[in-house]
Amino acid sequence: MRMVRWMCGVKLKDRFPNKELRERLGIDDIASVLQQNRLQWYGHVLQEDDDDWVKKCMEYEARGPRQENQRKPGERLSKRTVVHVNRQFTWKLMSEKH
Repeated sequence: MRMVRWMCGVKLKDRFPNKELRERLGIDDIASVLQQNRLQWYGHVLQEDDDDWVKKCMEYEARGPRQENQRKPGERLSKRTVVHVNRQFTWKLMSEKH
């Protein structure tokens, strides 16, 4: 918004709302721009062949429930560490000796 304010010749202390400044310049808010870009990408993907890897990923379904020892998305690794062995990642407890 700093650039928008500069383009309108308005300073922050003038206290003009962002919406009004965007309307002056004919700029959409960032949420609608992102939504439009996502929809354009989705339309592009739908036009691809059925054997395209992106389209296959959209149709992928995970198999079975999550195992007990498998972490949830966004869960932090607190007592575990990732060890790289022969190009494969394995989990080991930090208390175990490497």
